Amino acid sequence: MQPRKIVLLGSTGSIGTQAIDVVDGAPHLFEVVALSAGGGNLELLARQAVHTRAQAVGTASGDAGALQALIDDAAAAAGVTGYRPDIITGPDASTRIAEVGSDVVLNGITGSIGLAPTLAALASGATLALANKESLIVGGALVKAAAREGQIVPVDSEHSAIAQCLRSGTAAEVDRLILTASGGPFRGKTREQLHNVSPQDALAHPTWDMGLMVTTNSASLVNKGLEVIEAHLLFDIPLEKIDVVVHPQSVVHSMVQFIDGSTIAQASPPDMRLPIALGLGWPDRVPGSARPCDWSQATSWTFEPLDTDAFPAVGLAKDAARQGSTFPAVFNAANEEAVMAFHAGRIRFTDIVDTIDAVLSEHTGSSGLTVDSVLDAERWARARTHERLAVRSA
Repeated sequence: MQPRKIVLLGSTGSIGTQAIDVVDGAPHLFEVVALSAGGGNLELLARQAVHTRAQAVGTASGDAGALQALIDDAAAAAGVTGYRPDIITGPDASTRIAEVGSDVVLNGITGSIGLAPTLAALASGATLALANKESLIVGGALVKAAAREGQIVPVDSEHSAIAQCLRSGTAAEVDRLILTASGGPFRGKTREQLHNVSPQDALAHPTWDMGLMVTTNSASLVNKGLEVIEAHLLFDIPLEKIDVVVHPQSVVHSMVQFIDGSTIAQASPPDMRLPIALGLGWPDRVPGSARPCDWSQATSWTFEPLDTDAFPAVGLAKDAARQGSTFPAVFNAANEEAVMAFHAGRIRFTDIVDTIDAVLSEHTGSSGLTVDSVLDAERWARARTHERLAVRSA
């Protein structure tokens, strides 16, 4: 059997680097044929290209000649000769890389800029291993209409867990989905205690090592709100049947409750290589992807209800999803701008979700969902967020 051909989008990020670990551990199963990254770490991209011998390499920013020179340096350091991949540069580099032809496209890009690559991957016919939740959230029905049944395989640990649990019953037997949340660095704090937390505090996640945006979203529970929308779209479960429970140990990654009262949970030590491997190999499991739980050791798992007063983001995300249209896109774009303002010291932590709420309240939606309408809504949301924050700073 030939190895599956893999395209990695966002290869220099957390998901991309761990995906290369998975491929390295199973070279008989997977072969990386193309890579793309934003361009913030071209040296790493060059080393990845040489390591994987990818046929095509893309970067959203950076000069093709400069990238080739870095690849030449990396090849020389590795003792590799004659390696000259196709190099694609520009803002649409990841979209073009997604189209090169593969069995699986892993979209590990952060943010709604992953929408066009997601649509390109689906149009190519490849399985889409989706770690870029924002593209599904902002694209909604647009993305679902572009996908054939079973073409999208979730890579978020929570949605991968749900997909695994759903094998235990039919769609008609599902009562509700339960997404677990670690609670982030601020679990147990009141809204008043969150007013003056620092950006450094927000980035001190107790479990996961993620980038600035995702880590901050985890601290505010915006990330869990986005995951609720994603679960609703991926699994066609009504929003009122999707719950969030706080599980600080992050061993149970999510659960499915069935109509007979049974709850099936997926448990494993926190390690993104497991859902990444499932995304690449679905529906088959990849042996040795991650270490299992050690059942010979005493341990305790706890579960707590979500404090919706301190963390209103999940309810706000559900409201945006109910309104549909471009409301989820506005939710996501306003959040991204507010997060950057928080890290720039312009607003308080609690202002992030308050700003999302205020911008959503002014949005009127769109008559139809297209790529252009999504982009227009995002541009409006970003501009309106900046306007509101400018008034606050004045």
